[in-house]
Amino acid sequence: MKLENKKIIFYVFISIVVIGILYILFNEQGAFKYYSLKSEVDSMKVEFEKIKSENDRLKSEIDSLQKKIPAKIEQVAREKYNMKREGETVIEVEEK
Repeated sequence: MKLENKKIIFYVFISIVVIGILYILFNEQGAFKYYSLKSEVDSMKVEFEKIKSENDRLKSEIDSLQKKIPAKIEQVAREKYNMKREGETVIEVEEK
């Protein structure tokens, strides 16, 4: 009878440990949720850095246009408005 009681206590203990581990892994604040949120935060940080660098680039472009730097104004006129200098021939290339 004593051996049976020890087996029952052992199985109850193992069951409690397994249930505890499953709870730690799968609850709302569990390990799996933590790692998925952590990877999401990491990807958002990368995206934030890309947007920040793009923002800095645009700020410098705005600054150079506000200072009326001739080379920058000419570059924007050529790229955005397809303007050309006198006597210049524009060749358009189609991408396939």
